[in-house]
Amino acid sequence: MAQTSTPRSLDGRVAVITGAGRGIGHAIALAYARAGASVVCSARSEKEIMETAALIREAGGTAIAQTADVGNYEDTVALLRRASEVFGGVDIVVVNAGVASDLRRIEDSDPAAWRKTIDINLNGAYHTAHAAIPHLRRRGAGKIIMVGSGQRNRPVPGFSAYSCSKSGLWMLTQSLAVELLDYNISVNELIPGPVRTDMTRDVPMPAGEWAKQPEDVVPLALFMASMPDGGPTAQSYSLMRRA
Repeated sequence: MAQTSTPRSLDGRVAVITGAGRGIGHAIALAYARAGASVVCSARSEKEIMETAALIREAGGTAIAQTADVGNYEDTVALLRRASEVFGGVDIVVVNAGVASDLRRIEDSDPAAWRKTIDINLNGAYHTAHAAIPHLRRRGAGKIIMVGSGQRNRPVPGFSAYSCSKSGLWMLTQSLAVELLDYNISVNELIPGPVRTDMTRDVPMPAGEWAKQPEDVVPLALFMASMPDGGPTAQSYSLMRRA
């Protein structure tokens, strides 16, 4: 899939990406760095984000790694603080960290695993956005990109926790967009559709859908990050082939 942004469309920007150690987050981190951004790679696994940051630096880009569990608010505060301390501010936040665990019907599900999915996918997004807002406001503008899911639109047996978390994420996206409008901070949702990653390796791909690689999500992620300040907000951009 051809990239649609200019080669250095993110020059001078600072991007924080959660879940940057692998899959979609890893691909976006590399792409943002190629586009000129200074990238803060974050995830719970230090080894994976260190590898992502090293790949960026080896290619001539600028990146650091910072471990953080988005389910822990103090971790997200420390993540955004370090980004500002090292690079002088934050312009783009990609809220990508998420899980799809315990894919069982509700009656057979584990309540602790159900809560964990909500905690990481929804509360973690709230933690990340809440911690990022002061840093974005100091820049006078900014972008929060929430990585959502088309699964928020339909009930599927075994996906109740994931679907509920992504439904809540879409409302969180819209609520933030309205509240941050006067600060010139846009908040939009990116729906990748089915992507082949470690998280989805045991999940069957829907018939008739475009089964993507993480790199196929990059052009849309670049487009959303490189839109002008004061551009679209409270919008959902999807790579799915079906509603």
